[in-house]
Amino acid sequence: MAVLVEAISVIIRVTAIHQKYPGGWEAFKRIIPNQTMCADDELIRLGFMTPDAVKAFVSSLQKSGLEFLKDGKAIDVAVADQMRGLTSKCHWAEFGRINLGGKQNQKVGACLLVDSQLIQVVMPPDWKFEGSQSQTFAFVPTEHAQNGMQFLHHENGLDVYLNPITGKEMYVGRTGE
Repeated sequence: MAVLVEAISVIIRVTAIHQKYPGGWEAFKRIIPNQTMCADDELIRLGFMTPDAVKAFVSSLQKSGLEFLKDGKAIDVAVADQMRGLTSKCHWAEFGRINLGGKQNQKVGACLLVDSQLIQVVMPPDWKFEGSQSQTFAFVPTEHAQNGMQFLHHENGLDVYLNPITGKEMYVGRTGE
């Protein structure tokens, strides 16, 4: 199978969680910071809206014994950008884009384990294409976020901003207060 890649996704090998994470899968589930997790039998994916949130989560994984990068290559954990794919060399995962249900207008990014025979894409619970980052993607570089986005309010663990270019609200999840 493959896991959805939206915004900035942290991709983790399932075997690494079972073999290296203290307490295994049950303990790992307790540290999941948002509702974007999806997993097949090979990979786990969590999505984040900012590089800082990714850095904080990957750091927590490293403190728990998982390896991120060694000599510039992903070991147990990889990061994938929705537009650019994997951000470092990775011998165990590959990134691509697929059309959901064969529909040309419903394209999503996905990661799968190299040599996987499973071809279905796994999404987070309650995920749907309509209104998703895959459909409405807008990228604002970190250095322009303060100037380009207008903060509106904080709601249910999310910061809500107005994108003056599109006129749409954008949501940034927080990994901690």
